[in-house]
Amino acid sequence: MQFNSPTTELTTAGTDAVLGLVCVFLIAGLHSFRVRHPWKVRLWSCVFGLLTAASFLGAMAHGLDLSPTLRNLLWQPLYLALGIDVSLFVLGGVFDWRGERAARRLLVGAIAAGVVFYCLTRVLDGAFLVFVAYEGVAMVAAMAIYVAVAVRRRLPGAWIIAVAIGLNIAAAALQASTIRFTAIWPFDHNGIFHLAQIVALLPLGYGLHASLSGSGRAG
Repeated sequence: MQFNSPTTELTTAGTDAVLGLVCVFLIAGLHSFRVRHPWKVRLWSCVFGLLTAASFLGAMAHGLDLSPTLRNLLWQPLYLALGIDVSLFVLGGVFDWRGERAARRLLVGAIAAGVVFYCLTRVLDGAFLVFVAYEGVAMVAAMAIYVAVAVRRRLPGAWIIAVAIGLNIAAAALQASTIRFTAIWPFDHNGIFHLAQIVALLPLGYGLHASLSGSGRAG
């Protein structure tokens, strides 16, 4: 198996792999709260786990010199994972806003929304634009939820999570642009997006830590 020839594809693959490793680190950080907050920890572990899977699939799709057929096969589970991941991210906000029971009631609907998103990428041309729109709407909704939670419930870490979501929205805007830069190696909009996502994930993990440390067990 050979590596892809464009250098920007290799830097995109490398940043995708690092993004996946950061998600593994965040999952490990949630592990200590599994007894006090089992459902919330499982939910956010799924969010980070799906992003891990999508990142590693993306690293292979961008980094390896694959046939168009094989590359297309890799995109299918990647988009499915991202679709469900984004909807579960919003569900995490619902958990902190309305509680565990409300989040449990919406779980099947959230997964279904992710599957519908994946189906749209199959039916419509321009799967990337579909994802940008889907993620944008979902992240704005999630940020609004956490701002409301921070103001009304004063949940520890809620403001930090809201800021982290704002950073993720900014990262998505970078991905939709044509930005490029060189820092030893050249990076295109995809590689820059991954770097910005990593920056956004770190305060998200810190905010979740604060919310799990400072709240009682949800019912």
